[in-house]
Amino acid sequence: MFIDKVTIKVQAGKGGDGLISFRRSRLNPMGGPDGGNGGAGGNIIFFASHNSSTLSKYRTSKLWKAQDGKNGAKNEKTGKSSDDLILVIPPGTVVLENGKLLADLNKNGMQEIVAKSGKGGFGNAHFKSSVRQAPKVAELGGEGEYKELTLELKMIADVGLVGLPNSGKSTLLSIISNAKPEIADYPFTTLKPNLGVVDFGDSSFLVADIPGLIEGASKGRGLGDEFLRHIERTKILAHLVDITSQNLNADYQTINSELKNYQVDLSKKPQITVLTKADLLQKGEVNKKADNFAKEFKLKKNDLLIISSIKKSGIKQLMGEIVDRLKVKVRKKAVKGEIPVISIKSSPEAWKVEKQNDYFVVSGEKIEGFAWRTDTNQPQAIIRLKDILKKLGILHEIVRQGGKIGSKIKIGKKFFEL
Repeated sequence: MFIDKVTIKVQAGKGGDGLISFRRSRLNPMGGPDGGNGGAGGNIIFFASHNSSTLSKYRTSKLWKAQDGKNGAKNEKTGKSSDDLILVIPPGTVVLENGKLLADLNKNGMQEIVAKSGKGGFGNAHFKSSVRQAPKVAELGGEGEYKELTLELKMIADVGLVGLPNSGKSTLLSIISNAKPEIADYPFTTLKPNLGVVDFGDSSFLVADIPGLIEGASKGRGLGDEFLRHIERTKILAHLVDITSQNLNADYQTINSELKNYQVDLSKKPQITVLTKADLLQKGEVNKKADNFAKEFKLKKNDLLIISSIKKSGIKQLMGEIVDRLKVKVRKKAVKGEIPVISIKSSPEAWKVEKQNDYFVVSGEKIEGFAWRTDTNQPQAIIRLKDILKKLGILHEIVRQGGKIGSKIKIGKKFFEL
């Protein structure tokens, strides 16, 4: 089954806990701290590979969880870090979180960490100093990120074949490429996008046969919005129109309207209009209908071609026009170059204090991480956290907003008292 959109949950591994431990032996009954650090958990990584063609395996398994890191051990031994969980997806897959783009893996070999693992907590050996020679504090492992993600596969093709059902897209694809789509003389034969590689002269390009669109496709009718996403990445469109239709102009306008009304205006893509099934009409009638059609929509000579896939007439001209247009697209891209995307992320050092009801909410990547790793059962750990709050200026801000001894503070998922 072809699956091109799924929703899954991912959970990166938790970091291992640090250990509180002291060296004890017959010769050294009061040895120093030797608690080791915890190991890091596993990240969740998406990897694009040509060995994968659909998202079907993610349809049945909805939760993907990486392993947690191991806890620290005596003799300052660090716990073992867990391996990353690598999820293989087809090139052309985009990863969305709450509708926002998280990753776009459009090339073979691309990879992206989508959920970061928790770091291992420090053992008490880490906190030893000349002032504090016997620390009884260790950190809990950091929390691994949990996310609900939507994966969408958008085929990566040079040319997209679009048109109403039974307009001849699958037949054309079977003639010009190695693809073997299902073909029959009735609408909606194609229920999933098909890809084919076309070799023409010294050129080679990829063609996608998009299942027949109908009026309302851009709004989801007939799964049209699901199919239209595969056109987003194509460089040019070949718009197939059945020349035997009694409503030639209306058929053409229906598809262009749906392309325009999609969430991305696909009607702006370079387009070649192809009148198909010319073998079913007399030559004079074909020329007459084509001339009227070209005048109605002000189409230039190379924008309108006539073919018969069965007779293989007009195919070479169509392939030549596609190759010429693809070469122009490549030249323009080489001259224009790629515009780098700059991602601005907030500093992990940043924090914020807000008073809510009878407690204060402290938020910020760094301080929330400290709070998560604080073991509330260790008095020295609580003291350390308060020292961090003071050094970062957070305690001062809480007091400024009316906080006092005994006030409740919420940091991440944990509550503390001032």
